[in-house]
Amino acid sequence: MSATLIMTKQANHIDGNLKKKAFTFLEKLTTDPTTPGLHIEPIIGSADPRVRTGRVDEQYRAVLFQLSAGQDMAFVFHGIWNHDDAIAMAKRVTLNINSVNGMAEIRMVAPDDTPAPVEAKDVEAESVLAAAAEVAPAEVESVEEEQIEEGPVKVAPAEPEVIVGATWDELVNVLGLPREVADAAVMAKTETALLAAAEGGPEWQQHALLSLATGSTVAEVLEELHIDVGDTPSADPSDEEILARLKHPSAGIEFAEIEGVDELRRIIDGGDFGAWRVFLHPEQKEIAVRSRNGAFRLSGGAGTGKTVVLLHRAQHLLRTNPKARVLLTTYTVNLAAAMRRDLARLNPSLELSESIGDQGAVVRGIDAIANQIVRTAGSGLIPAVAAVLGTGREDIMVRARDNQWSEAIANAADPALPEALRSRHFLQAEYELVVLPNRIVDVDRYLRVARPGRHVRLSRPQRAAVWEIFAEYRRLGQQRGTADFQEVAMIAATYLEQRAAAHGRMADHVLVDEGQDMTPAHWQLIRALVDEGPNDLFIAEDSHQRIYGNKITLSHYGINIRGRSRRLTLNYRTTAENLRLAVAILDGGDYQDLESEDESTKGYRSARRGPAPKLARSSSMGEELDHAAELLQRWLGEVEQPESLAVLVRDRPQRELVVGGLAERGVQARAVDKSDVQTGAPVVMTMHRAKGMEFAKVLLFGIAQGSVPINLRDDVYDEADLTDSLLRERSLLYVAASRARDELVVSWNGQRSELLPQG
Repeated sequence: MSATLIMTKQANHIDGNLKKKAFTFLEKLTTDPTTPGLHIEPIIGSADPRVRTGRVDEQYRAVLFQLSAGQDMAFVFHGIWNHDDAIAMAKRVTLNINSVNGMAEIRMVAPDDTPAPVEAKDVEAESVLAAAAEVAPAEVESVEEEQIEEGPVKVAPAEPEVIVGATWDELVNVLGLPREVADAAVMAKTETALLAAAEGGPEWQQHALLSLATGSTVAEVLEELHIDVGDTPSADPSDEEILARLKHPSAGIEFAEIEGVDELRRIIDGGDFGAWRVFLHPEQKEIAVRSRNGAFRLSGGAGTGKTVVLLHRAQHLLRTNPKARVLLTTYTVNLAAAMRRDLARLNPSLELSESIGDQGAVVRGIDAIANQIVRTAGSGLIPAVAAVLGTGREDIMVRARDNQWSEAIANAADPALPEALRSRHFLQAEYELVVLPNRIVDVDRYLRVARPGRHVRLSRPQRAAVWEIFAEYRRLGQQRGTADFQEVAMIAATYLEQRAAAHGRMADHVLVDEGQDMTPAHWQLIRALVDEGPNDLFIAEDSHQRIYGNKITLSHYGINIRGRSRRLTLNYRTTAENLRLAVAILDGGDYQDLESEDESTKGYRSARRGPAPKLARSSSMGEELDHAAELLQRWLGEVEQPESLAVLVRDRPQRELVVGGLAERGVQARAVDKSDVQTGAPVVMTMHRAKGMEFAKVLLFGIAQGSVPINLRDDVYDEADLTDSLLRERSLLYVAASRARDELVVSWNGQRSELLPQG
C-alpha cells in the first residue's frame, strides 16, 4: 500500500546528519506506511486528530498529518524533532483550511487550547493599542554599530517606518489573518515589528503584510495569492477537501507533492538552497504557466526569483508540448552552465539537447549560440558576412585580438580628430551601438545614419574620420581571418533572417535571462531565432544588475512587449537587513528598464530576517586580511558546507592576493574563475563571476575608494559616459552585496568606497 507524500517548506530544513535517515524513513513511508519499523502513531490529546508521529531513529521522530481519500492515502510531512519535542509539537500543530481565504495552512495552538474563531470586529484605537501592547514585540534597534578608529559607523541604513495599508477588519475578515496578528500588524511601525507580527505562522501571512506595507491593496494581495473570496470552505473540512486545497496554486508557497524517490532525494539533499525547485509563490507560478500573445518581460531585483520562474517556464512549455524547441540563453558562459545544471536539477526527465533547432531544451550562452550558427552555416554564410562587414567570406571563426582596436587607431586615426574620439571605449561603443545594428558597410551610410542615445555630436568630417578607423578595424579582421563577438552575433542574426523564408526559424520559444546585459547584436539574433507570435520570447531582466554594456530599448530591435510585463518585488534569497544595504547602494543612480521606463527599487522587500550587515575598516591590507581570516575561521565553525562561504573582490589580481593572504594565515580558500564551485573550501571570486550565484555568508573585500568604483577617467569620453560607467560600478557592488543569504560583511582599508551608504 503506497502513499502520496506532501512536504512542507518548513520540513525542507533537515539537519545535515539526519538527511540520510530522513530519506530512508520517507522512502519507506511512501512505499508502505504500514511498515512496522515506521511506528506511524496517533497522539493522545492532540489538537488535530490527523496528526501522527513516525520513528526516524532511536532519538528522532517525524511529525506528519495523515489524510485519506477513498482508497488513497497521503501524508503531509511537517518536520523532524527530538522525541520529546516531536511529541510536544504533534500535540499543538494543526492542518486545516483558513475559514476566510480557503488556503491550506499549518498553525500552532496554545497548550490546552484550540484555534480562536475569526469574527467581525470594529476596533477602536484604544483596544488596538491594548491588544498590540500584549503581543507586539518591543522595538529593536535595526542598526548595529562597530567601533573602528574613526568612531562608531552605522552598519546599515536605518530601518524605514512602514504602515500596513489595510484596516483591522480587512486583515481579519477579508485576508484571513488571525486576530492577534492583525492587532500587532496595525500597530507595527517598522518592518521588523511587522514581520514579527506574523512570525511562526504560515508564510503567506508575512508575504501579505509586506505587500500591504509597500503599497499593494488588499485586492492586489488576494490576486497575488490566487485567493477567491467567494470560495468559502466547509466549517469542518474533510480529508478530501484538504487534499484539494493542497493542490491549489496558493498552497505552492508552503506545500509540494513529491513525485517519486528521485525527487525526494534531490529535495532532501538540496535543503533550503534547493527550495526553489519545489515551492513557488502563486504569483511566480502564474507567470511561469500563463500563455501570452507575444513577447513577455519579467523584471525584479536580485533574489526575487526571475531565473527560477524562467526555468519553470521552460519546464511548462516542454510539458505542454514535448516536441517544442525551447532555447534558453543568457549573457555569460558561467550563467548558461548554471541554468543548464539547474534545469536538469528541476526536472531530470526533461530532454536537454545539444544543437540549436533540435526538439527539447537547449541551454547556451548567447555568444555560443552565434558561434554554433555560423559554424554550421557553410557557404551560405558568405552573403550574411557581406551584409554586415561589406565583404563576403567564411573565415570568421577566430576571435579578434584584444589589441585590434588599438592597432586600427594607430594605423588610421586622423591626428586632427579630438583625442576623446580616438579612444577605444568610444569607438567600440559607436561600432556596437550604431554601425553593427544598422549593418553599415560604407562611409556614405554612416554619414547619414541617426545615432540615438549617443551623447557626443559628430560633425560630417569627424564621422568620415571615425569611419576610416572602422574600415581599418575591419581590414585587419579580414587580413587575419577574424571577427569579434559582436560581429559574429550580427552575422548570425543576418544569416537566420536570410534563411527564414526557405527554412523557417530555429526555435519555437526563446527564454532570455539577465536581459539587461545583452547588446543590440544579441537582441537582433534573439529576434531572428523565433517567429513573432504567441509565447515567442520570455525575457527576465533587472536594470539594477546591468554590469556589462550600454542602455538599450527593446522596441528598437523588433521586440515589442506592448504592456506584457510583470515585476517581482519579494526577495527570497537575501535577509531584509542585507537587502536594505544592497538597495541603499543603488541610491543616486538613474536606472531604466528595457522599455526605457524608470526602474525603481520601491516595493522590494524580504520576509527573511538575520543579523545586520557589518562594515569594517582596517588600517592596512595586512590587517584587512587578518580580519578576513578570523571571520572565515569563525564562519567555518558555523556552516556544514564550506563552499557556502564566499569572499568577493573587484578583480582577478585582488582575488589572487586574497587567496594567497588567507593561505598564509592558515585558511585554505579556493579561487574560482571559469570552473564550477567545488565542495570543501570557501571560495574567492570576482564580483562579475558571482553574478547569478548565492552563498550563505559573504565577505565583500577591498571595498575602498579607487577599487570600487575603479578609476574610470581613462576609459570614458564625456560626462554622460562617465555617469553610465559609474552606474555599472554601482550595479556591480549591488550584485555582490545581494549574493549573501544570511550574513554580509563589507571590509576595506584606507578610504571607504563612495558607493557604500554613509552613516
